[in-house]
Parts: sequence; C-alpha cells; structure tokens
Amino acid sequence: MNDKFLITTAIPYVNAKPHVGHALEFVQADVVKRFNQALGKETLLLSGGDENALKNVQAAEDAGIEIQEFVDKNSQLFLNLAQKLNIQFDVFQKGSSSEHHKSAQILWMKCFDNGDIYKKKYTGLYCTGCEAFYEKSELNDVGECFEHPGKRIDEVSEENYFFKLSKYQKEIEKIIEEDEIEIIPNHRKNEILSFIKSGINDISISRSNIRAKNWGVPVPGDESQRMYVWFDALNIYQSGVGFGSYEKQYNKWWPADVHVIGKGILRFHAVYWPAFLLSAKLKLPKKIFVHGYFTVDGQKMSKTLGNVIDPISLIDKYGADALRYYFLAKFSPTNDGDFSEEKFREVYNADLANGLGNLAARVAKLCETLDVKFEKLEESSLEVINEFKIFSDAIKAYRFNDALQALFFRLSDLDKAINDYKPWEKIKTDKKGAELFLITAINIIRKTGIQLQPFLPETAKKIEEQFKGPEIKSAPPLFPRLT
Repeated sequence: MNDKFLITTAIPYVNAKPHVGHALEFVQADVVKRFNQALGKETLLLSGGDENALKNVQAAEDAGIEIQEFVDKNSQLFLNLAQKLNIQFDVFQKGSSSEHHKSAQILWMKCFDNGDIYKKKYTGLYCTGCEAFYEKSELNDVGECFEHPGKRIDEVSEENYFFKLSKYQKEIEKIIEEDEIEIIPNHRKNEILSFIKSGINDISISRSNIRAKNWGVPVPGDESQRMYVWFDALNIYQSGVGFGSYEKQYNKWWPADVHVIGKGILRFHAVYWPAFLLSAKLKLPKKIFVHGYFTVDGQKMSKTLGNVIDPISLIDKYGADALRYYFLAKFSPTNDGDFSEEKFREVYNADLANGLGNLAARVAKLCETLDVKFEKLEESSLEVINEFKIFSDAIKAYRFNDALQALFFRLSDLDKAINDYKPWEKIKTDKKGAELFLITAINIIRKTGIQLQPFLPETAKKIEEQFKGPEIKSAPPLFPRLT
C-alpha cells in the first residue's frame, strides 16, 4: 500500500482577508487529510500564500503599507482561519520566501533548457482579478471577465517571456482523457477537454518590473522581468515539499495525490500546470478535486455588493464544528450553493441540536438512569470506518454530503428505534433485553463518533469521552439549541 498522501488547497491570493469560500475549501481538504490518516496513511496538507500577485501590490499601495508587511499580515489571517476551523496545515508556503523564489527559478530553468520559453512583444487583455490574459472571445458581452464581472479589463502592451503551451496540447488532452490526471467531478473533466480541444495558445509567463513594481520572483538572467503569478504560484505545491531545497523530502511527497481547488482556476491546474511539469520532466499530480462557489442570497460574493461573509464571526458565534457540518452536509461538494446564515441556523437546530446532540444526550441519560454498563469497544478506527461501506466509499469519491447523510440516516433510525422499543418501560419486564438494546445504541453512537472524526473533530472527541464507559454519564449538550 502507498502509505503517503499529499493534499493541497489552492494557494489563495492574500490581497484581502479570507472569506467563507476559503473556509469551505480548507475544510474539504482537512476531511480528505483526516480520512486518509484514519486509513493509516502518512499525510501532508499543504497550503500557502500567493504573495507575488499584482493585485497584492495594488492592494498594499491602496493601504499605504509596504508590500512585504502587507502580505505577511494577510497570510497570517488565512493561518488564523485554519486554526479556528481546527485545521493543521503541515506546510504553509509563503510565495515571498527565498526558498520558494529559488524553487521557482529552478522550474523556470528546466522549462527554458527544454526550449519552451521565449521572449516576444505582446498586447493583450489582462484581468488583474484572475492575474490572467484573455482573448476577447473569452469575455462577456460587455468585455468583462466571467469570474470578475464589473472589474476593468486592462489592455497591456509589453515585452514578455512566453511558454510554449500549444506544444503540449495533444499530450495534455490525452492525459486528461485517460485520467492520468483524474478530474473530479466528471463534468469539470468534460469542460476542460472542451477548452483544450478548442485550441490553446502560448501564454505569457512574465511581466515587466515596471508593472510588477519590482515585486515577485525575478526571471533568471533578466532583471527587467518578474515571473507571471501562475508560473510562480503553482510551483508552491512543489517548493512547499522541498523542490529545489530538500530533495529527499520532495521525492517522498511528490507528486500530489490531490489538488483541492475552486472551479474558476481549473484551467491553470489542468492545462498550465501539467504543461510546466511536462516541460521540466517532473511528475504530474494524480487528481484534481474541483468544488463550486458560494453565492449569498443568490448573488456572487462581492466586496462591491457588501455581501462577503466573514467565517471567523460565524465560528465565534456557532462553533467550528457547526460551520464544518453546514459546509459538508448541506452543499454539493462540486456545484455552487447558496450560503445563508438563516438556513445555517435552521440546520444547526434540526440536525445538530435536535438530531445528533439530542440523541447522544438521550442515550446517555437512559444509561445513567438505568445504570447500564458495557465492555469497551475493541474495533480500531480503521475497522469502524471501513465497515460502513456506503460512508467510506462516499468520502473516497469526495461526496462528503452523501457520507454525512448516511451517518445521520442511521442516527435517525436509532432515534426511532428508541421510541418504538421504549427501554425505560422494557427494563421493568426484560432487564437484560433493555440493557442489550442500550449497549447496541451506545456502540452505534460511539462508532458514529469515530466516523465523524474527519468531519467534526471536536464533537467526535466529546462523544468518545462521554461514551468510553464502562459507565455513561450525562454531559453538557453537544450543540445547545439556538433560540
């Protein structure tokens, strides 16, 4: 068995504080990490700060702060969010670090030595939000980027270095078609194949120092140019595990087992990134899991609309596990979903307070009142997870909502069985039968606690403590009801 598993989140721009969409991606990646740990694999979860983007330069100027101070401060906000969500990044690689700069320059030289980088003058339409050039045909009816409607597209003319992306069109098409890089879900695979088959052009991979304000990774041998953000930032996945600095560590962890990304950056991960790696003769990632976006009351989150949701305030108000549950249970992992605090509160009360929380409290109280004792559960976490095949298969397929649905259906069945069996009455006529019934209920809750660990780690720990036995006692509610 391959006993290592490398998971990466997208490397977020740090031009602003994190929003609820970043929290979703962090949580999804954390579930994958925790699940693979439970399967006995050595895991590494990597994230970082995309600190070399032009938008960071502009945001720092607007704030009147030195760029390095600005990106340091904002990168820390993303780390703070992860900590609040009970997520431990094993590596958080900053794009401005000297280690990463060295690694990006090594990747550049490998592509250059393979004859895939050349210099030419260019005029193109540049979206600063995406940090990408677009053809007119790729913009909406009013000439705006689909990812950033309402933001100006700049026409930029300068001499840049280009990468021979077109050279790799057929090879990348074959790699995607044959699932050498597996793209989940399948409709995203079809989407990117359609993009590739429509024809891909060579891409600019540098920008002038004038436009970059001398910020970013210098192009080797040309001090007048800085690397284009997508060439540099994608390499954070490699520099974070030692590419160019710690060869033994890099050889252990690379390639990535899965890149967890949002749908808006699929092109960069499924076309540009594989092409850079092919050119440099390096290993390709195994999977790309693509999640959808959150809308808010039916509209895309936007600072202009003032509807950007701060995940920290939600965590402080409701707890990390409640937010994790809402993300994972109530949204398709691969399609867009509408985030609403009102719906979140309804889900909290229905599923967590009245569902899981009430059931755990009910069984504990019955065991305490009826003085039920039991032997310690001997099964390992791996056995408990694998025995519930519908559940484990759903996580392996990144269908987090289906996995949680299976668990909560089982809890609902247990609640109904308690109502039908009435152990508080049965114990008067069949003490042994009532005790066996409650021991079965305890084991279901304890196993559910183990299976919940990748999803709701705090709650899983509380369940384990309360139901470890041999005596069961009442405890404060797992999720106090909201009023």
